[in-house]
Amino acid sequence: MSKSLPSRAENYSEWYNELVKRADLAENSAVRGCMIIKPYGYSIWEKMQRALDDMFKETGHVNAYFPLLIPKSFLSKEASHVEGFAKECAVVTHYRLKNDPNGHGVIVDPDAKLEEELIIRPTSETVIWSTYKNWVQSYRDLPILMNQWANVMRWEMRTRLFLRTAEFLWQEGHTAHATKEEAVDETEQMLNIYAEFAETFMAMPVIKGRKTANERFAGAEDTYCIEAMMQDGKALQAGTSHFLGQNFAKAFDVKFLNKANQQEFVWGTSWGVSTRLMGALIMAHSDDQGLVLPPKLAPIQVVIVPIYKGEEQLNNIKSKIDPLVAALKKRGISVKFDVSENQSPGFKFAEYELKGVPVRLAIGNRDIENGTIELARRDTRVKTSLPFEDIEQVIVDTLDDIQTSIYQKALDFRASNTFDVNTWDEFLVKIEEGGFLSAHWDGSPETEEKIKELTKATIRCIPLDSQEVAGKCILTGNPSKQRVIFARAY
Repeated sequence: MSKSLPSRAENYSEWYNELVKRADLAENSAVRGCMIIKPYGYSIWEKMQRALDDMFKETGHVNAYFPLLIPKSFLSKEASHVEGFAKECAVVTHYRLKNDPNGHGVIVDPDAKLEEELIIRPTSETVIWSTYKNWVQSYRDLPILMNQWANVMRWEMRTRLFLRTAEFLWQEGHTAHATKEEAVDETEQMLNIYAEFAETFMAMPVIKGRKTANERFAGAEDTYCIEAMMQDGKALQAGTSHFLGQNFAKAFDVKFLNKANQQEFVWGTSWGVSTRLMGALIMAHSDDQGLVLPPKLAPIQVVIVPIYKGEEQLNNIKSKIDPLVAALKKRGISVKFDVSENQSPGFKFAEYELKGVPVRLAIGNRDIENGTIELARRDTRVKTSLPFEDIEQVIVDTLDDIQTSIYQKALDFRASNTFDVNTWDEFLVKIEEGGFLSAHWDGSPETEEKIKELTKATIRCIPLDSQEVAGKCILTGNPSKQRVIFARAY
């Protein structure tokens, strides 16, 4: 087994980076800022995909696929949209290489210049709305409830595996509606789906809220978000849902004939989550020994490690374990019976702990004689010797309890690191300690920018469930209608 991980207390950033690599989740690629998602990491992402995709389809959405390349002219049609993404765009200018006549490998063929440069998609609103123009004529063609699973590219200068990479995987929903009310309802519905997924599957509590105008998606009239707290007290935006109004419909001339036989622009939404959720999952629950995965997303939910000498003892253990494995699989539980001979049981224990397997069972010859088996929980690291005859139901109950317990632990952590702050001096002290600061803000973008400039803290959201309570802005002393959530963020 390799040396132990750096501790979170000593160097949280190094702990995260090392854990991603040592747990075999991902590694850097030959292209700067891009990542290779390894099989163990991708299997977690697949579970996320499967759960979210089912939730989308349950609400009437269907999947499609749109091109990776977008004509540059499309991006310029919605002014705020292009301004928001211009600095992150990768541009394709040529379509062919040729041998360098000077013998230096290959060069771009200057005769193969594209008539119009193409953008590698940073997001797909423009190419999708240009398509919707062909699909929508009448109110009978609406709503369009479309989603795509895809990769996107945003040319980030400072990258970190999963959290911020030049290329990443995501889903992006793009819907078109006949009325503003339908579009707003869709925006809120998808926010609620993201929150349900984060809390039910990821065991990660989130705050649902609206972004300020400064933090809004480029081209949207309103942006809703879910914000989660990581174990270092920083915020992570875990998902966004945007009410686009008629902005993209007007940019691409997407009109429909309404029931009154009048031409009207379509109302739109877009919403997405990405492989950034993998980073959130790691940072919300894991410890100095490795990953702590919620059972609903763990690639291996139960691992069984036999302890034996010789083939006879192994066969004896197999005769007990094989029926248990079959019974667990029948219940939909992913289980691995590790009979590999290349590593010791102690090494395997440490490896599965590092990889966050929720339940580990160990059984040897003496356990069989005593009718027992040892169960170790990954979340608490508590080991218990239990009667073998009861173990199937105990495993089922333990997996449920781990899912609930790690959510509660994260919820308690957030509660103990969320503070009402009423003065600027108090804000300056608390922001250095980390956590969510609930404070009054006067509503001005200038004040918001000044606070960010002075403290590196941003307004994460205006919570949807917050009450309007009059107060004074922490920086300016101007009147404020309600508290907002400030934090430093990833």
